[in-house]
Amino acid sequence: MPDALVGWTQFPDIMIKPTQICLIAAILSGSLTWGALDQAAAGDAGPDSSLKPRAYLFRGFAGMIFSRGTDDLADRIEKAGFEATVNEAVVCPQIAKDAIAEYRRNPALIVLIGHSIGGACAISFAEMLEAEHIPVSLLVTTEPNRIAHKVPLNVQRYIDIYQSNSLLGGFDAVPAPGFRGHVATFDLVKHDEISHVNMEKNSDIQDQVMNKILELADTPAKVEGQLVPIHYVVPQDSAIDLWDSGRPVTARSGDSLETLAAAYHVPLWALTQANHLPDGTPLAIGTQIVVPRHLAPLAVQTSMKTSGKKRAAQR
Repeated sequence: MPDALVGWTQFPDIMIKPTQICLIAAILSGSLTWGALDQAAAGDAGPDSSLKPRAYLFRGFAGMIFSRGTDDLADRIEKAGFEATVNEAVVCPQIAKDAIAEYRRNPALIVLIGHSIGGACAISFAEMLEAEHIPVSLLVTTEPNRIAHKVPLNVQRYIDIYQSNSLLGGFDAVPAPGFRGHVATFDLVKHDEISHVNMEKNSDIQDQVMNKILELADTPAKVEGQLVPIHYVVPQDSAIDLWDSGRPVTARSGDSLETLAAAYHVPLWALTQANHLPDGTPLAIGTQIVVPRHLAPLAVQTSMKTSGKKRAAQR
């Protein structure tokens, strides 16, 4: 049984279509490789603005009582004009089977969101899509259960929000070896106002996830340079800012963590944590510093590049 189905009900056999036979023949002949398909599924191509997001959301255990924030987020997604369905984790395999069939008929930007055991389901759901070479544009888990698998290679952007002291969730999911997408995990252990049963209802978290979905069609997952996974323990007195990943920045003469934090509009603690350096550490020229970033729509990126060139010309 495939790893993605361990702990879940196995799918019934699916009839092979003529197009699938041609695909298998191409692979066997050597003209096409699974690696090439996986690379395409991981989102190396730019965004297709003709596609719209389609969201699948999964509640936790007794979700009709404790995961109602998932329903609220689904309502917001639908009001924005996108498809969204909310399901219990126990039906994960059947929903994935239906999603695969729907994707074949009508491709979309797949968004997976899960709370508690629903988070573990969302990751397994992504694995099932990976087996069919279907990319996942955005995967968000809040307090995923510890039975969760590794994040598969077809996921372009993964965000995990959890509390490391949680008995009900608290799982810091990690990507599978060879993962090439964006990864950002946020431990809210210092935020006492947030718990396992209210995290998915948090308005700041919901607003940021909603914005990522709204901008998804115009935001490329592929970026220039290296992708650096980031992990943060968010301080109690700091806002929860859901960055997408980190990027290496080369220190120049006179740079410090403080000047880089100001230049990239991020809090100083984000640089001290990501780089394991204390405040005030002198930076030698050429030092690589990890800076968190938000992925931005192409129009915003173009504007930022133009502004950057103007600033460079003025120096």
